[in-house]
Amino acid sequence: MIGVDLGTTNVRIHVKGKGVLLREPAVIAVVKGTTDIKAVGQEAYRMLGRTPGNITAVRPMADGVIADYTLTERMLKAFIRKVLTGPARFIRPNIMVCIPSGITDVERRAVVQAIHEVGARKAYLIEEPVAGAIGAGIAIAEPVGSMVIDIGGGTTDLAIISLGGIVVSRSLRIAGNTFDRDIMAHVKAKHNLLIGDRTAEEIKREVGAAKIVSDADRQSIEVRGRDLIDGMPKSVTVTTEDVVQALRSSLERIAEDMRKVLEQGPPELVSDVIERGIVLTGGGALLRHLDAYLSGITSIPVGVAANAADCVVLGTAQALDMVHVLRDAHFEQSR
Repeated sequence: MIGVDLGTTNVRIHVKGKGVLLREPAVIAVVKGTTDIKAVGQEAYRMLGRTPGNITAVRPMADGVIADYTLTERMLKAFIRKVLTGPARFIRPNIMVCIPSGITDVERRAVVQAIHEVGARKAYLIEEPVAGAIGAGIAIAEPVGSMVIDIGGGTTDLAIISLGGIVVSRSLRIAGNTFDRDIMAHVKAKHNLLIGDRTAEEIKREVGAAKIVSDADRQSIEVRGRDLIDGMPKSVTVTTEDVVQALRSSLERIAEDMRKVLEQGPPELVSDVIERGIVLTGGGALLRHLDAYLSGITSIPVGVAANAADCVVLGTAQALDMVHVLRDAHFEQSR
């Protein structure tokens, strides 16, 4: 059995009994105008923005859903071949894939079809907040309210979970990739400097923060890009304060949806959330002091799950053994 976190930014694959065997960028490089694969994953990621005219490196997933069906299928096939080696290559596994809680039926069917095309015997879907909660060690089968905010690359999913299913949820297409674009726009506006996605991601990872808690948080990084005035290469210094300012609008949107989920939740479950706190999962949860930022808005304790980046894929894999406690509406076997 295989669990797949088919993310906008990264793909993670868990094989039962072996653990997480693959963590690679959701990028594929192909010969322009064809589907001839030149590279996938980490090798293709290194080509982003650096390919010659006849090769294009792209992310076939966008905002948590399939943007290019053919390339997504080819990418998944390549990844699954990497994890199924030896005699296992000839076995048709059961595959469970996590999906954002807000996607449409058409988008769900596209995911199921892609999983069948890569050779799955059975394809299952589970919503990301539920998978994240399971991976974070939350006992979701209990009649107690738990709130999870999963911040991935393309979507942020917020949900209150009880008795194995989602009671209230919202899905917002603002997440890690949006943070990168916010940083690019801020650097462009402040320094007249054009930087790429990878540089923005490096800024976020090295000096990024949701808020400044102490003077020790004030850091800086030197980045290079193209000057928009004369077109020449230029270096500038980007600070933590720059990142906090750049991310303000996107973080406010996430905070607003968090408030809406709490407002819509049944009072008893919200009381449980206040007592138990809110858990952050996903790679975006690793933004420094994001927990403190969200906690300051609601006065509810917020914590980052251990191994937050892998929570969803770990929960996706474990869910195949938990059919009896998951509600049918949130655990779907493909027909």
